[in-house]
Amino acid sequence: MKNHLFLAFSMLLIYSCSEDFEVSKSKTTDAPEKSTSLEREPFESNYKPLESERTLIKSVNLYDGLGNEYSNFDVLFDDGIIKEIGKDIVDNNATIIDARGKWLTPGLIDIHSHMGVYPAPSVRTSSDGNEATSPNTAEVWAEHSVWSQDPQFSLALKGGVTAFHVLPGSANLFGGRGATFKNIPRNIIHDMKFPGAPHSLKMACGENPKRVYGNRGSAPSTRMGNMAGYRNAWISAVDYQKRQNEYIEKSDEAKELVDPPRRNLELDTLAGVLSGEILVQNHCYRADEMANMIELSKEFNYKITAFHHAVEAYKIADLLADEGICGALWADWWGFKHEAYDMVPANISIVDQARGGKGCAIVHSDDEVGIQHLNQEAAKALSAGLRAGYEISKARAIQWITSNPAKAAGILDQTGTIEIGKDADLVIWSKNPFSVYALAEYVFIDGAEAFVRGEKQTQPVTDFDLGIINPSDERASL
Repeated sequence: MKNHLFLAFSMLLIYSCSEDFEVSKSKTTDAPEKSTSLEREPFESNYKPLESERTLIKSVNLYDGLGNEYSNFDVLFDDGIIKEIGKDIVDNNATIIDARGKWLTPGLIDIHSHMGVYPAPSVRTSSDGNEATSPNTAEVWAEHSVWSQDPQFSLALKGGVTAFHVLPGSANLFGGRGATFKNIPRNIIHDMKFPGAPHSLKMACGENPKRVYGNRGSAPSTRMGNMAGYRNAWISAVDYQKRQNEYIEKSDEAKELVDPPRRNLELDTLAGVLSGEILVQNHCYRADEMANMIELSKEFNYKITAFHHAVEAYKIADLLADEGICGALWADWWGFKHEAYDMVPANISIVDQARGGKGCAIVHSDDEVGIQHLNQEAAKALSAGLRAGYEISKARAIQWITSNPAKAAGILDQTGTIEIGKDADLVIWSKNPFSVYALAEYVFIDGAEAFVRGEKQTQPVTDFDLGIINPSDERASL
């Protein structure tokens, strides 16, 4: 228990960027160009799948991520796409994997990761998750801090994680943009960026922003200060969006007579939320604050995609279901600060079963160890729900780490379920994935063998794994 609390407090201090930062009060958010549009999306995905071959998995037990369980099924995929699902599939051109007695699931997805922005192992100079210099840093993008050689990526891959969403930390009211990545080894982070996935905006309510800035004698220092900060920012964003739209709607002749509005990176992000292009991922623990954030979203007509951590989500589970907001939650991590005290073990199950099973529950990690065992985290949450009297099948619970996080990341049309036409992001498990003894034996990303347990050629290797060695000796021979 002492170790658990120590880890919790350590993570809290790291992720909230405590007061020992030297703070610059100047913010440069205006881009030098005056154009309101770009020829192309900046920092777009350059993702290219690993090489794959036509593959047929035979006689496997299957959770499809849609709430269904099947026995002795076959799955055929080619060119990175699932082509056929059923029994007794015959294909003489495919590589056959005999999976009798094993289990197949969609690839696991972590909706709340800090991999790359908080590498592990790490030193202070590699801690790049919180731009704790202003309560509003909507202009920063987490992907610009992600170190693609973080050893966590390969460890998560060995646990069946095929995609993950990297968020900034929670020191600020508006922490910046998050992005989704496919878990393949690359030297450049945009070569991992999930194609077509929307950005998110990380928002944080509660103790973290008011502590970080209140301790510096500046706003916000209270929860009402938090709310005022959000509202003032959204007022500016609404005005910015209006001016941008007014210019866009002008005729070409009228545009020649005026200068276009100057771009502002901070307001670009907030306007992207207002237009529905950027998804809000909201760090929030207490039920009353989540309700306040929902009212705030209605005042400014934007949508909250998920509340993260949300240890009191069970108190407003029906409201979350009514609003179509997911709860991205820990299985059993709580009590490490005041706003995290009022937890119940069945939190995830209560959110899942709200309004007759219309809730959206997600098991997230927010942790370099937890992401390696998301299946076990889901198993703990399911066990707690069953003990509380909820009748939840394993086929439904697997959605907590597959299709539901895919939905919250805006990528459910591409991955998260085993369906014809979806990306072949799949995991073959040695045992039922809800068993503590289950191991990911094969991890496919876009149909390619990204990891095969026991095969040296599929073991990811990072610069950290190679160590500091003589470049003319061992390193050159690898």
